[in-house]
Amino acid sequence: MNDATPTLEELLERIDALRGAMAHVVVGQRGPVEEIVAALLAGGHVLLEGVPGVAKTLMARAVAQALGLDFRRIQFTPDLMPADIVGTNVFDFQKGEFHLQRGPVFTNIALADEINRAPPKTQAALLECMAERQVTIDGVSHMLSDPFFVIATQNPLEHEGTYPLPEAQLDRFLLKVEVGYPSAEQELDIYRRFLDGRLALGVMDLDVPVVMGPGDLPRFRAALGHVHVSEKVLDYLRQVVSATRDSGRLSSGASPRAGISLLAVSRAWAAMEGRAFMLPDDVKRMAGPVLRHRLIPTPEAELEGDSAGDVLDALVESIEVPR
Repeated sequence: MNDATPTLEELLERIDALRGAMAHVVVGQRGPVEEIVAALLAGGHVLLEGVPGVAKTLMARAVAQALGLDFRRIQFTPDLMPADIVGTNVFDFQKGEFHLQRGPVFTNIALADEINRAPPKTQAALLECMAERQVTIDGVSHMLSDPFFVIATQNPLEHEGTYPLPEAQLDRFLLKVEVGYPSAEQELDIYRRFLDGRLALGVMDLDVPVVMGPGDLPRFRAALGHVHVSEKVLDYLRQVVSATRDSGRLSSGASPRAGISLLAVSRAWAAMEGRAFMLPDDVKRMAGPVLRHRLIPTPEAELEGDSAGDVLDALVESIEVPR
């Protein structure tokens, strides 16, 4: 392909091909898959939350293969060390010098599987990778691949043996995607696929067609510049972000960086819907995945059974939509 910025029509055609490729192996989960694609288009990392066995790892593997990107999986465990993630300098006795043994983050898509199973020190090893797209080993900085994304999975925090992610690291995830159970018909389809050999209990080779090359994603991300954002929609987005700071049911509100994140992924969502302009509905659709993991409910709200997402949903509904 040439280096010219693709049109929105070309972007939508490729996104439709990506949807079709993902459908080869992922049954249902349309919402989570779409949110992952929107995050990658916008250029951000993704946190997937759900109980084991709902295809979180499968989605990450499938999207990496469909995009033609290098993929590495890191299993987070209580004894995982930072060097196991970023790498370390190893002494070569034959040559009499140190050489860098690169860790699994030197890839395009790093799957941090069950990230909240590891202690905070190891979780923090990903922070520089996610924020700066580089790692520092023995005082020397090493750039990571371009593109570079972290797709992390975590079990619900009420599960035993989990460590909550620190706020600074949560803020580096563009989206938190909640992955639930499939519908009854989708679950039956999963069982049928197992019976006819298309699914296996263990790790299996994925039959996912490649719909983009490694250099295509940055080009298609540039196409988002064709999506128009009016002043009315921009101010509506600002009101949504600002409302989280003024709410008496949230201990802390969303930062300007959170607002930029909401703008970036809402614009990507508009393009995925085939529009050259952003609507308030795009902001409403993406407000939850972008903001809920960045907000902390007050103790009073928690006592009443309201999560940060519940408070956010009420705030968004209370704001007048521009016409």
